[in-house]
Amino acid sequence: MSYVVEVKPSARKANAAVGHAVLYGGARREFGDRGAAEAWAEGLSTGADRPVWIHAAHPDDNSDVDGYLVSRQRQLLSLDGAYDKRRRRLRGGDEGEPGTLDAYADGGE
Repeated sequence: MSYVVEVKPSARKANAAVGHAVLYGGARREFGDRGAAEAWAEGLSTGADRPVWIHAAHPDDNSDVDGYLVSRQRQLLSLDGAYDKRRRRLRGGDEGEPGTLDAYADGGE
């Protein structure tokens, strides 16, 4: 019995190792079972910026694949420093004069 996996475009865009695998081996792979496919996906994810994994095909999927290699395409943004940077600026930190609203309330600039 074999387990057929198709590589989705999201996985290719998210992970360079997947792109190389598709370039040299095609967008469809055949494995002995799902465990072997998941081991392949884990190997592609090692050291990568974004991991990939095997997603089972939906029972109503009419294609001849058993699963898909997928990844999330969007990046999660880290906004931790954004608040601190604004707070430093308002308090007169390292980016010039403070930009408080008190000066505008008194008619100053």
